[in-house]
Amino acid sequence: VQLQASGGGLAQAGGSLRLSCAPSGGTFSGHALGWFRQAPGKERVFLAGITWVAGTTDYTDSVKGRFTISRERAKNTVYLQMNNLKPEDTAVYYCASASFATYAAGEYDYWGPGTLVTVSS
Repeated sequence: VQLQASGGGLAQAGGSLRLSCAPSGGTFSGHALGWFRQAPGKERVFLAGITWVAGTTDYTDSVKGRFTISRERAKNTVYLQMNNLKPEDTAVYYCASASFATYAAGEYDYWGPGTLVTVSS
């Protein structure tokens, strides 16, 4: 399954962006989905996850209250709504799918190519 993330771009501090992720082939059904980001020179880190069937969500502390993960099953799409963006949110954002809910990037089987988010101060 190839995942396609979109919606990245340039935002000002305090602004918002919404990222979308959809599979180019296959479906998300039965999987858990996660959003990660990787800033230059840093490791890829987990941001938020959601289970496809139940819609159970989880977040890393740094984005709680600012980012919201959701899924729209009819459109086979997962979203990451990002509000109150900060310059330190600048990174390449990736969506990924796994067979179970997990924080660990290594447990995710399928990844998209990423979408760049740049937040200016």
